[in-house]
Amino acid sequence: MLCFLKGMAFVPFLLVTWSSAAFIISYVVAVLSGHVNPFLPYISDTGTTPPESGIFGFMINFSAFLGAATMYTRYKIVEKQNQTSYFGTPVFNLVSLVLGLVGCIGMGIVANFQELAVPVVHDGGALLAFVCGVVYTLLQSIISYKSCPQWNSLLTCHIRMAISAVSCAAVVPMIACASLISITKLEWNPKEKDYVYHVVSAICEWTVAFGFIFYFLTFIQDFQSVTLRISTEIDGDI
Repeated sequence: MLCFLKGMAFVPFLLVTWSSAAFIISYVVAVLSGHVNPFLPYISDTGTTPPESGIFGFMINFSAFLGAATMYTRYKIVEKQNQTSYFGTPVFNLVSLVLGLVGCIGMGIVANFQELAVPVVHDGGALLAFVCGVVYTLLQSIISYKSCPQWNSLLTCHIRMAISAVSCAAVVPMIACASLISITKLEWNPKEKDYVYHVVSAICEWTVAFGFIFYFLTFIQDFQSVTLRISTEIDGDI
């Protein structure tokens, strides 16, 4: 049986494949429509103008839902592991979940408020998504080390921490350079004064975004041993 069909592994697998498709499809449609420059547009640039805005909004909304489902399942896995063999305070796991869910809310804001229509709201959502997402991966990496070697291999811990470190290193210049850009627009000329800031910020944005995707890819093995059961109880007489 394929690894992503075992247990709940299909949840992070679907998150990874769907989110990757959302970025790639929106980018391709935006470029083919002539709405963005093929060279390093912001992710949000590829979801600003119809028809790609509809594709981007729909797919990123569902990605946010899948992200929340993945994070909650991961929270329950760590909770059960910690009850079986104590390795850290449960508060650490809870804080990680809350930050992750806030990041998913930020994704929803990005999906529903285009950058040119409502830039302040859009940028606020993006800031929530990226910052909370990066902190989430960092906390989960620390939890992975704490639960090693019983629940995670050392290699998995190293991979998660490496992705977290790269994401942390990229998110700072992403925010700094984006804040130095004086105007929000889709078309850029290399001779413009803010062009370098745009390029650096865009590179970092794509790095962090795909860092999230590769990070959730490491959850697949953990989710293989997890099953979902739904029970229904009715109190009183019918």
